[in-house]
Amino acid sequence: MIEARHLRVLRAVATTGSFSAAARELGCTQPAVSQQMKALEAAAGTPLLVRAGREMRLTEAGEALVRHAMGILAGLAAAEEEVAALAGLRAGRVRLVSFPSGSSTLVPTAVAAMRADHPGTRVSLVEAEPPRSVEMLRAGDCEIALAFRYDDAPWGDLPAGGGRDDLVVRPLLIDRLVGLVPEGHPFADAEEVGIGTLAEEPWIAGCPRCRGHLVQVCETAGFTPRIDFATDDYPAVVGLVGAGLGVAVLPELAVESVRPRGTRAVRVTPAVRREVVALTLPDLARVPAVAQMLDHLAAAARR
Repeated sequence: MIEARHLRVLRAVATTGSFSAAARELGCTQPAVSQQMKALEAAAGTPLLVRAGREMRLTEAGEALVRHAMGILAGLAAAEEEVAALAGLRAGRVRLVSFPSGSSTLVPTAVAAMRADHPGTRVSLVEAEPPRSVEMLRAGDCEIALAFRYDDAPWGDLPAGGGRDDLVVRPLLIDRLVGLVPEGHPFADAEEVGIGTLAEEPWIAGCPRCRGHLVQVCETAGFTPRIDFATDDYPAVVGLVGAGLGVAVLPELAVESVRPRGTRAVRVTPAVRREVVALTLPDLARVPAVAQMLDHLAAAARR
């Protein structure tokens, strides 16, 4: 009989590539991982892993079982949370995954409201950018993923303007991107700046996804930005702009989450926006704790 604990071990080995790394991730010993994998292969009646140098690789049967394991473990997590919710939300958990500017703006208000309403429900948070956050949701590593999508791009593998049958999409807000220039810059007091007028400026870019989108927007405006600095850290972007080392385009949520000392925010044209959403799975959406957390995130977005 295939057991859920064996599937969790298989998924960890597939993700990390070795028994020792899987043991560290699961908080157990390497022999324990090896024993559980032997039990799983015995139950399956076929090899699931082959050793390739220092790494373990999945056989075709192993790949098939890992694909099914993701849905099985997500379904088990949904069942566990729903059973806990039947006790009136006196127990249970909601695991959030969010991108950094969402973590510092939407999440604190929503989690504080959730804790006030249901103090017995544990809420945890880790940070990941989409599409990684979407992958974590599908793998059963969280119940809710906050993600964003630019006007002309998908989040994860979701098509623009819609969702996939295996995901529930809860729209939260439209986040407009604003230009950030140093104080004393010729455009510091402007209400609006065409992005093409910044073609000769040095640029400070953000996360890889945002960086790629910046290049795309600038090329549409007829130029390729000269990116002198790139960092995933929004306060670092603000600090570099404030020191006069370049200009940047940041989401309003990101500007709201830091103190933009030495900088001025200006509206850029054409308008660039990103849609911020909360994602969950259909089974999880019916769990009261998850539904409540989605409601609190939506309420936080309206403030």
